[in-house]
Amino acid sequence: MKIITWLIFATSLLLFSSVYISPEYFRYVGLLPFFIPVILLLNLFLLVILILSWRKLAFLPFLALLIGYKFLIATFQIHPKNEEAKGLKVLTYNAHMFYYNPKSEVSPDSNVLSWLQEQPADIKVFQEFLQDNTTPSKDAVKILGKDSNYKVSYQITDGNPKKMSNGLAIFSRFPIINEGKVFNSQGTNGAIFADILVNNDTIRIYNAHLESMRINSEGLENLEGFKENYRQTLGKLQRGSLARNKQLKVLLEHMNNSPHPLILMGDLNEIPYSYTYFKLGENYENAFENAGRGFGFTYNRILFFLRIDHIFSSEKLKAVQFRTHREVDYSDHYPVSATFTWEGFSK
Repeated sequence: MKIITWLIFATSLLLFSSVYISPEYFRYVGLLPFFIPVILLLNLFLLVILILSWRKLAFLPFLALLIGYKFLIATFQIHPKNEEAKGLKVLTYNAHMFYYNPKSEVSPDSNVLSWLQEQPADIKVFQEFLQDNTTPSKDAVKILGKDSNYKVSYQITDGNPKKMSNGLAIFSRFPIINEGKVFNSQGTNGAIFADILVNNDTIRIYNAHLESMRINSEGLENLEGFKENYRQTLGKLQRGSLARNKQLKVLLEHMNNSPHPLILMGDLNEIPYSYTYFKLGENYENAFENAGRGFGFTYNRILFFLRIDHIFSSEKLKAVQFRTHREVDYSDHYPVSATFTWEGFSK
């Protein structure tokens, strides 16, 4: 038992340290944090066993849990729902092209567009946003923008601007006084920003979609599928971690030079136990940690236990409400919303 306890403790320290090591220095380090929830559970189980056995070794799993408290906070929260919270309401959603499939010629789902229209959020940001200028019933910019009295900042990442395109979008009830791209990658990935005048304050909104994991989740639904796909999945996770690290550098430099308090929202394709998550957490607050409830999982596929859609903000902005909209299952992600307030805020 003594050897096992010390081995688990040493492994815990190794895994906890992995989130502070950039993938550019050790390319496989991005795979280690996926084992952090397992090691936390092992330490908790070991702590109970050793306490019941009246063993002094109980101090080791206790110390490991104490050192790893940040991971516990990032995993689970017990804040009240606070549905009636007053403040600036924001929402982020990877819309998955509104389920549009050009091969089957399936139209964007009008139900999800209706749900998004009815959402009371003051600022809404979308990743994998499909814009179809050829058919009025599919014109998402018009439906969610002009028809809903929102100002729009839409930056194309792929497609034909005059016909059909996809990209990143920011919708705001308040005036947009500045906008631009932070970086642009092939396909659907990229990051944009918009400066929004909220009464007498200017808030910078970032909408980011970092390099996708590109995991074939359907291929992991059973043991045979897992055997066939696990090597390929590990390779994708490793390559994706490296790509996101490069994108994070560009994004962080832009954010750190922002002249205004900011909110970063989007599909970051990173779990809460990652270098990207902890790097952002050095200077910015996470809305789930400050106002969330439960586990806050945001992925709507077989790997349901992933929280990869995040909202970060400047310290000046206080999250007073956070919610994952699990009732909205049109996409492979759930929408995430939060409410912020700050000193002098009025609406």
